[in-house]
Amino acid sequence: MTNWAFYFDTVTVVMLVVVCSVSSLVHLYSIEYMNIDPHQGRFMGYLSLFTFFMLILVCADNFVLMFLGWEGIGLASFLLIGFWYTRIQAGKSAIKAMLVNRVGDLGLVLGLCAIFLTFKSLDYAVVFGLSPCAIGSQFSFLWFNSIDRLTFITLFLFIGVLGKSAQLGLHTWLPDAMEGPTPVSALIHAATLVTAGVVLIIRCSYLFEHAPTTLCVVTIVGSLTAFFASTVGLVQNDLKRVIAYSTCSQLGYMVFICGLSHYSIGLFHLANHAFFKALLFLGAGSIIHGLCDEQDLRKMGGLIRNFPITNVVILIGSIALTGLPFFTGFYSKDVILEIAFSSYNIFGLFSFILGCLAASCTAFYSWRLFYLTFMNVPNSYKVYQQQAHEPSLLMLTPLFLLCVASVTIGYMGKEMFAGLGTPFFQSSIFVFFNPTNLDSEFLSPLIKNLPLFLTLLGMILSYILIYCNNNEMIFLERVLAIKMSNFGRRFYKFLSKKWHFDQLLNELVGHKIMTFGYRISFQILDKGVIEKYGSLGSSANLNRLSENAVSFHSGFLFHYLFITLFSLLSLILIFFILVWVDISLLKCFLLLICYFLLISSNSSL
Repeated sequence: MTNWAFYFDTVTVVMLVVVCSVSSLVHLYSIEYMNIDPHQGRFMGYLSLFTFFMLILVCADNFVLMFLGWEGIGLASFLLIGFWYTRIQAGKSAIKAMLVNRVGDLGLVLGLCAIFLTFKSLDYAVVFGLSPCAIGSQFSFLWFNSIDRLTFITLFLFIGVLGKSAQLGLHTWLPDAMEGPTPVSALIHAATLVTAGVVLIIRCSYLFEHAPTTLCVVTIVGSLTAFFASTVGLVQNDLKRVIAYSTCSQLGYMVFICGLSHYSIGLFHLANHAFFKALLFLGAGSIIHGLCDEQDLRKMGGLIRNFPITNVVILIGSIALTGLPFFTGFYSKDVILEIAFSSYNIFGLFSFILGCLAASCTAFYSWRLFYLTFMNVPNSYKVYQQQAHEPSLLMLTPLFLLCVASVTIGYMGKEMFAGLGTPFFQSSIFVFFNPTNLDSEFLSPLIKNLPLFLTLLGMILSYILIYCNNNEMIFLERVLAIKMSNFGRRFYKFLSKKWHFDQLLNELVGHKIMTFGYRISFQILDKGVIEKYGSLGSSANLNRLSENAVSFHSGFLFHYLFITLFSLLSLILIFFILVWVDISLLKCFLLLICYFLLISSNSSL
């Protein structure tokens, strides 16, 4: 029996602050942003439903209630991404998000079933309290004879995280989710949908800590996701897609630091990321709203005169995202990279290298977005430039509050989340003794400042390649020559094709499933077995059987005598054969029925 109950600890409190504050600001922003939409009431209802299910997820006392919130935010995201249902691409993106998340949800369901079979309960207190008793316990699954129970459970829970938090392999739905209205993007990427997977890992730290194999997998996947998404973001030209890939990259940071058993740091980065990512999306929404729904960076430029306030908003959000000192992102991203280096194992070093490269790429595409939008020469239509304007005070108020949070939240929470010996998460997160926090404080200045150097390098390269001209930079011609070379074009195509992940999934998964659905499910099963032996086939066979039976009634006496004598002789012969081979009477009866069916199916004498 599972109760409808809520559990409040420090993890829940942090998530409640993040979800409620960001969601409130998005609701306030949406009042003006969706003012001219005829279905504003439906939109606001979907937003409230989204927030409700996310609150259910973070406050749940057991896995059943958590799964209710998990599926609820999936439903709400489907409704919000496809809100403009008359647009074909919006409907396709909503279906894609739903189907990809169903793959992850299947893994989550298997993990919950394994939890129930192991602990005979789905309550957090019971499962987490008994988790040490399951260490070393094994069971069989499919063709595997001996699988560690906790490894099995955590791996399948992590499959659910892959889908919901858009980790490598099940990440393809996240950029397409930009088809929804911009406030939806802010809510999905900042405080609700994509953070649910990270919250699940943090909540289940009692299980993950006893499964070191799963932690290694989590670290590798998170590191690859951070690097992959940051490289793809380098060449994106859609304003919202650039920010979307930055979300995917930052989620990789949160996941791999949890894989290194520092769940509180992952939660710290989650909370920081929520505020500056909401700031970036809502700032982008102000530009799109004032620029006649234009989202292509190549058709912008020179907007600093039309959007002086939004310019500052995007600047603060970009600084916080890149992790420059004294802004919110700096206090969590640098700690993540320092701890990764201090882990002194191959997985920590792997995540540190990819995390530093991802930080450099993040700086590049963040400042590329800023330059192309505000500092570049105007490339949009003249009528768009003339009509471009700042949003109303109702939309600027959430932006101002998020700006304050993007500057101050990291500094205010650094001791509570990342301080040495902080007892804030002592009763809500379980971690084995790990001296990495202490070791990271005594790293060499070179290692500590390496992420900052790479970030500045990315900013400088972005400035060189976009904002400078040939007269100002002598070596720019060589850079452009490399860019236009065969290797440069192939590399650009590789990144613009998103590492060909969509192509591989379409050809290896989507096409195979569609082929199976047509040839096996439709042609063989539906058109073959079901139509031949189902209701339609049965009626056709019955009609044909009755027609064959009518043909026996020819009206000639010698025909009836022949059939009668032949039938009697056949029955006597069959009876003696059955007695000779000693077959039971039941089998005799079945054989007689088969004989009569055979006789009745003859078309003519």
